[in-house]
Amino acid sequence: MDNYFELYDIPACFAPDAAVVKKKYYELSRRYHPDRYTLATEAEQAEALRMAAINNDAYKTLQNADATMAYILRLHGLLEEEEKYNLPPDFLMEMMDLNEAVSDCEDAPDNTTLQQQAADMLAAQMQAWQDGAISFTKKYDDGDTSVSLLMQIKDSYFRKKYLLRISERINTFAAR
Repeated sequence: MDNYFELYDIPACFAPDAAVVKKKYYELSRRYHPDRYTLATEAEQAEALRMAAINNDAYKTLQNADATMAYILRLHGLLEEEEKYNLPPDFLMEMMDLNEAVSDCEDAPDNTTLQQQAADMLAAQMQAWQDGAISFTKKYDDGDTSVSLLMQIKDSYFRKKYLLRISERINTFAAR
């Protein structure tokens, strides 16, 4: 796995400096642009294309907080593609209540009170998620790369994915 932080010569962190990332992206884009390798060997052209693709992936990843979180977890070998993660039962019970509120809204699409209650419940859950995630990622960015902290970040990552699915449901019926 390519290390985007090493490629950009920045410390591994959850909130990389956007200006530094952008500057490095453009620098590497110029360096590995295929037009600069038209007279190069086939191997050099292939390497330039590979590096350009890695640079594009790095930029896309490091510009998105959720993608950066997943990427760091993968770097540490703690996140697999299409992983089925078991969230804690207490969180799932809270999500059951939230899902029921969303279902009530879907059953009564004209009831703005129910819609507001569901939106408020989701907002509270998202705020709780954000408070926890900021705390964990700040510890990592400050140098704590322990497996126990990374596992808390992983749990946080899957909680947000769950909350985003519920948010999509709310947005779907709110758009009607």
